[in-house]
Amino acid sequence: MIKKFIDKLLGKPAGKAGARSPLGKRVEVQAAEHGIDPNLLDERAVRVVQTLSDAGFEAYIVGGAVRDLLLGMRPKDFDVATNATPEQVKGLFRRAFIIGRRFRIVHVVYGRGREHEVIEVSTFRALLANDGAEQVSGNEKTSKAELAGKSHVVDAEGRVLRDNVWGPQIEDAARRDYTVNALYYDPQRQIVVDYHGGIADAKKRVLRMIGDPETRYREDPVRIIRAVRFAAKLGFEVEPKTRAPIRTCAALLANVPASRLFDEMIKLLQTGHSLASLGELRKQGLARGVFPILDAMLDAKGELGEGPAAQFVRLAFEDTDRRVQEGRGVSPSFMLACMLWREVLERWTRIREGGEPTVPALSMAIDEVFDARIGDISGRGKLATDMREIWMMQPRFERRSGSGVYTLVEQPRYRAGFDFLRLRADAGEIDAALADWWEDFALGGDEDRAALIEEAREADKKSRGPKVHQLPRKSAPAKAAAPDEPAADDEAGPAAKKRRRRRRPKSAGAAAEGAAADGAGS
Repeated sequence: MIKKFIDKLLGKPAGKAGARSPLGKRVEVQAAEHGIDPNLLDERAVRVVQTLSDAGFEAYIVGGAVRDLLLGMRPKDFDVATNATPEQVKGLFRRAFIIGRRFRIVHVVYGRGREHEVIEVSTFRALLANDGAEQVSGNEKTSKAELAGKSHVVDAEGRVLRDNVWGPQIEDAARRDYTVNALYYDPQRQIVVDYHGGIADAKKRVLRMIGDPETRYREDPVRIIRAVRFAAKLGFEVEPKTRAPIRTCAALLANVPASRLFDEMIKLLQTGHSLASLGELRKQGLARGVFPILDAMLDAKGELGEGPAAQFVRLAFEDTDRRVQEGRGVSPSFMLACMLWREVLERWTRIREGGEPTVPALSMAIDEVFDARIGDISGRGKLATDMREIWMMQPRFERRSGSGVYTLVEQPRYRAGFDFLRLRADAGEIDAALADWWEDFALGGDEDRAALIEEAREADKKSRGPKVHQLPRKSAPAKAAAPDEPAADDEAGPAAKKRRRRRRPKSAGAAAEGAAADGAGS
């Protein structure tokens, strides 16, 4: 009681011993020691720091960007931390927007359209013990009214729902998660400010939690997933004390909003080390039961398994990793379409076997998978549209005649649909000749395309031939032929008429079928 009273007089946050992170000690590391290459810096991030400094505020490049710079890597994103409040930051930039409720931050925007860049600016936060915070029984959605106007709130499990109390840099460093993420770089003086030995841990490639790991996981269970991501991406080893509570605290992830957990899964698999991330999830006992989409893709051991379906996903991940490492763009919708294809295919097959036509059956299967594995998450609409278009193209690739082939290659998502088809072929799920035909058709001129369509038409005739003539031969003895017409013509006539109808590019039936496929993928 006396200690609490003294702490209160001195303005120190109340809390149980060991329940809060140590403040650490400020150490300024010079350029000769940290070795950061200024050429790896983002000029817009430096400009933000300069603007804040010129206005009389402290400002640093912070977090993962500094960690990556220390490792000689060019960071993908640059964040800035300052002692200016969000309102003060917003007032210094022409295009700046305050966002977030849990953490209020400022997005400073440069450029427009696809070429725009966002520098995220956060205000130094105070280190507060959770037992001094206001508590609500629900979560972000169920307790919106209780959270309104409050700055520091936790739920019943100790998860931080609001953290908007400003403080000095030394406390801001202590409330960050891992030592390698609690680093501040001043590009003007070229010094790194280190409070918790983050530079040493980065050199040793060790991931170590600041403070008591279990308490920190309870504050934000997503730190568990971040540990997996950093270990896989950077090749770091999770320090034993940091690893110890992971399995027991994994159940806390059930309280995290589905949209946030979904975003973390996307980050986990798009670092350029997706297969390594799956391995790290298995290592930490998290391969199953955390992400519904992974549960649909992995076996009981948390592995991809064997066979064409597993090989298809493996090839998709390898392709994603390669694109990231080459600095090329990757699409979350394409990756998710690959991850969920096995389940879509299984449901599609079952629905067709129940008598549903091909295209409606596929649409029904897609709806079932979305409801079971993705649910109601932020951004689902755009993702769902792109994924549906990729999947709905697959049966259309089977038809290589009529005007539909020309329409298909002009679709905005054709390339994604074809890449998906190619992966299926490479995995052995379908005949590689089909993917080769579409690649040749897409790249060919008018004469080449006409020849390819004729070639496909002849191949279809041969493949249908035995099936068309077999049944009439067996039933011929029981069916009298007309005196003036040979039996062979009876067999060939209807089949030929059917083939002619399929070749008519502008028939009502073909147009309706094409419209159905297009509509389902829109």
